[in-house]
Amino acid sequence: MPKKTTKKAEVKKEKVLSKKVSEAEFEKRILELAESGLTSEKIGEALRKEGIHPKEHGKKISIILKAKGKYINPDLKNVSEKLEKIKAHYEKNHQDKRAMREKDRVFSQLRILKKYAKVQ
Repeated sequence: MPKKTTKKAEVKKEKVLSKKVSEAEFEKRILELAESGLTSEKIGEALRKEGIHPKEHGKKISIILKAKGKYINPDLKNVSEKLEKIKAHYEKNHQDKRAMREKDRVFSQLRILKKYAKVQ
């Protein structure tokens, strides 16, 4: 029998070359992405896909957003979105007792996060 060949070694991802961007353009791009509704972690991913690396600028994205008043706590946003999805599902499916329990669990998780982050 002939040997099996693996193409895993042949397939390689192309590296995105990093772009040189000034500080003002970097902050402007962060604010544009924040306006579109992305959190700081998703903004970092989007910038890396564009070839802009935040470490080259020496500033954290969350600190820039806090200074401009656009910061949204990613944990709170993710948990509240999850709660909304579960509530919508439970409104359609009242017989789903597991969804009811999940709704209660996620709601308490959100309440704890709000207490920790000191958000009303």
